[in-house]
Amino acid sequence: MNDRRHALGAAGEQRAAEHLERAGYRIAARNVRAGGVEIDRVATRGDRVVFVEVKTRRCDGHPALEAVDRRKQARLARGAAAWLGEHRSRARRTRFDVIACEWQRGSGWRLTHLEGAFECGDAGSSL
Repeated sequence: MNDRRHALGAAGEQRAAEHLERAGYRIAARNVRAGGVEIDRVATRGDRVVFVEVKTRRCDGHPALEAVDRRKQARLARGAAAWLGEHRSRARRTRFDVIACEWQRGSGWRLTHLEGAFECGDAGSSL
C-alpha cells in the first residue's frame, strides 16, 4: 500500500473511532490480530462487544460498504471468535458493524455506520 492510501486509511480509522466514542462506545482494541485476521476496531457498549470493519475510500464511485463481501465477513467472524477466546469474554452479546469513511475533496468526510451489518451464521450465533 502506498503512503497516500495508508494515510487515508489511518485517517478514516481515526474518524471511525471518534464517531464510536461520541456514540457511547468504548474502544477496547485497535488494529488487532486474532486468529490470523486483522480487526480494525473492537468496541464495547453495555454488555455488547462490537467488531468493527472500517472501509475508507475517496468518493470515486466504488462504495466502501460493498467491499465487505461474504469472504471478508467469514474472516471477520473467525477473527472475532479468536479474539473472544483470547480475552475470555463470556456471556456477552456480539455484533458486526461496518463503518464506511468516504473522503470527498471540498466536502470533507462522510461516515456511514451500519450497525449489525451482517450475520455470521453458526459462527455468529456462537459468539
